[in-house]
Amino acid sequence: MIYIKTIKEIEFMRQNGHILASILRELKKIAKIGVSSMDFEKLALKLMKQNNGAPSFKGFHGYPTAICFSLNEEIVHAIPREDKIINDQDLVSIDLGFYRNDFHSDMATSFFMGKPSKQVESLIETTRESLNRAIEMIRPGIKLGEVSNLIQSTIEAKGFSVIKELTGHGVGRSLHEDPHIFNYGNPKSGPILKDGMVLAIEPMASLGSDKIKEGSDGYAYITKDSSLSCHFEHTIAITKNGSEVLTRTLNS
Repeated sequence: MIYIKTIKEIEFMRQNGHILASILRELKKIAKIGVSSMDFEKLALKLMKQNNGAPSFKGFHGYPTAICFSLNEEIVHAIPREDKIINDQDLVSIDLGFYRNDFHSDMATSFFMGKPSKQVESLIETTRESLNRAIEMIRPGIKLGEVSNLIQSTIEAKGFSVIKELTGHGVGRSLHEDPHIFNYGNPKSGPILKDGMVLAIEPMASLGSDKIKEGSDGYAYITKDSSLSCHFEHTIAITKNGSEVLTRTLNS
């Protein structure tokens, strides 16, 4: 069942989204070579508590931490550890959710430590572009498959692979709600988008194979061929005239 949010409920999610975006911005500030991924975990927990909220991920299906901290071939859901250190030439992906006033918001970003090759730079920019183009397309009356197909065509046009076994999702009172949001597919498929839907759209792409396997930490999904991967995500509300990115900072 796809839940339609009220104006008041979307306002709660908007407030959460602004806070979440600000927290992610603060996390990126401490991203330096030699920093432990647990430093990001500790800062995220501190900032969530300061904002009278809680982590969406911690405890969700037994997940042990507040953030997902993925490096290189890790696509999503990798756990931070004290001995998991950022090194030069690492592709870092951070995914986190924020819960307050009975609602969740969800967001992710990827960035490179040091100077990337042109191919890696293109992977990051193309994955980000696929999300931005999807946001521009979203409006009531179109089928969700049109969004999925646009993400796929944007990524594959540059020669990269779409991770097809992992999806975005609806979000609201539950972290994961209907519908599943595939990053590929037939533009004529899927439910028709309606004013009041809230979606967590999260394209994931790799330099190599689209096949995945479980990582050594028991939570992460990694590329089967160990190729670099990238992940971006925003929480999006569908409005009467288009869409609104809820996971933006107040001044962006």
